[in-house]
Amino acid sequence: MVDFQQNLDAITVNVHFLREDTTNLENDSLRISQETQVTKELKKEALPVHVTDRIFFIDLANKQQTTIPLHIFELEDLEELHLEKNLIESIPGDIHHLQKVKVLYLNKNYIHDICEELGELKYLQSLDLSSNPLSSRSLHIISKLQTLRQLRLYDVNLDEFPVEICKCLHHVELLGLSANKLRHLPKEVVNLRKLKEIYLQKNRFESFPLELCQLLNLEIIDLEQNLVSFVPEEIVSLTNLVKLFLAFNNLLSVPDTLHHCQRLKMLDLSNNLLRRLPPSFKQLTEMNEFGLSGNNLEKFPRQICHWTSLCLVYLKNTGLQMLPSSFTRLTCIKILDLSENFFDEFPKEICAMENLEILSLDDNQIHEIPPEVTGLCNLKCLGLTGNRFSVFPEEVFLLESLEKLYLGQDKGIKFRMLPGDISKLQNLKELYLENNCLEYLPPSIGLLSNLEIIDCRNNLLKELPDSICQVQGLRKLFIQNNQLFELPENLDSLQQLQLILLDGNPMTDPPTEVCNQGNVAIWEYLQEKRHQKAMATKIQAWWRGQMVRKGLGIFAELQKLLKKGKKEKKGKEKGKEKPGKGAKGKKQ
Repeated sequence: MVDFQQNLDAITVNVHFLREDTTNLENDSLRISQETQVTKELKKEALPVHVTDRIFFIDLANKQQTTIPLHIFELEDLEELHLEKNLIESIPGDIHHLQKVKVLYLNKNYIHDICEELGELKYLQSLDLSSNPLSSRSLHIISKLQTLRQLRLYDVNLDEFPVEICKCLHHVELLGLSANKLRHLPKEVVNLRKLKEIYLQKNRFESFPLELCQLLNLEIIDLEQNLVSFVPEEIVSLTNLVKLFLAFNNLLSVPDTLHHCQRLKMLDLSNNLLRRLPPSFKQLTEMNEFGLSGNNLEKFPRQICHWTSLCLVYLKNTGLQMLPSSFTRLTCIKILDLSENFFDEFPKEICAMENLEILSLDDNQIHEIPPEVTGLCNLKCLGLTGNRFSVFPEEVFLLESLEKLYLGQDKGIKFRMLPGDISKLQNLKELYLENNCLEYLPPSIGLLSNLEIIDCRNNLLKELPDSICQVQGLRKLFIQNNQLFELPENLDSLQQLQLILLDGNPMTDPPTEVCNQGNVAIWEYLQEKRHQKAMATKIQAWWRGQMVRKGLGIFAELQKLLKKGKKEKKGKEKGKEKPGKGAKGKKQ
């Protein structure tokens, strides 16, 4: 299934860093607790009626369960239980029988109240009740789980975080409160001395919670997508901080004292109101991933050129026109996003970055690529959509390691030709050429044996080359809004082709009504057409064989016609001679 909504016309690498807490609302995949060494002895669709073996792990996630099966409560040795993504409305009191359970996931259900018996699980270490319509009156029960290390309460409509939890749960290391309505944290949160990770994304904080600056063990703080306009200087005390996410807020500045957080490796300041960075930031030499996209910078922040360990850099839409020569120090960069800026030349400062794998220069004003680009020997993904090329930049063919190439031209001069040398990119898997004026694809495209996706939407294609049928790995073909009348008759030989989009073409072979029915109908049409053609060939061969057996070879019929024509001609000549003779005799 194609995820075509993900902006195929650019390789804009959005600043969404990988969180350690993989239980984010958009990515609620199965998680195995790091603290629990669980023996996975049961992975069945349903629980057996009589259980004789010792069972430590059960996964009943996404099984349309309306209640917790009663047999589960008989499993005295159970340590990990997954019941997420079901239709459960309540937790039965029998839950207290699971005295050895350490991990309990009940997220994405319909639970309103937490039963008192849940508080009797003396060994519970990880609890997830996210995405449930929990009533605030029963949240205090969680405070009885004094062995709890991980608590996730994402998207439970919280206005305030219960003070009782802060007072009693002294062993919590991970606290997930994203997607709620919190404006502040209770001052008692300072009791969570062992807290290492706190996730407060998508709330209503207007300032950085000052209480967090007293939790000296904090390693990860996520305050993304709030209304934060101020970060206190007291953040200097968080010397163990490793990851700080402050994207999509209202920050006008960041405190100079942040440079004392020497362990900081990931900093996301994207989409704020920043114009510059503090000069002292050059001391953050452990930085590995940095995001500053969506800020209207006065000039390039040269401080980052001191971060020689930097691997991921996001500077999309920052008003940049050039890179400083000191940028060449950053030899470890693997991902670089410079899209939506004002570069009128391909930055030569990046041409020697041998470790660079993903480069986005979409939506700039670049008109040519220098030959030095060959230095990007490990580049796998290149985005050049929406620039000012007057002709197809053939220098991209020097990038032999390239796997994805984006050259759609939704603005600027459009390409009329795809050079045949495209076949040099033997590692190419995805080719995006939408919104150009291409009339043909070169036959050499059939030599791209690794190609999986071709996007030629909104061009002027009149036909597809028959050689495209040789690209046996092709999975997706987007050719909407062209001038195609027919498809190659052997296109159905592409057994891996999952999706072909043809709407907006004046199709006659197959007809539009067949194309609108999808791949299956198109394949059946092409197969039937080929079958009929094969039958016609057989009939012709049979007829010719019959003629040969009757002594009428392949030219026999033609010879008869020629003889008949000669006789008729002689007859006409004789007919003309008779009147001539009579006239002559009469004259005599």
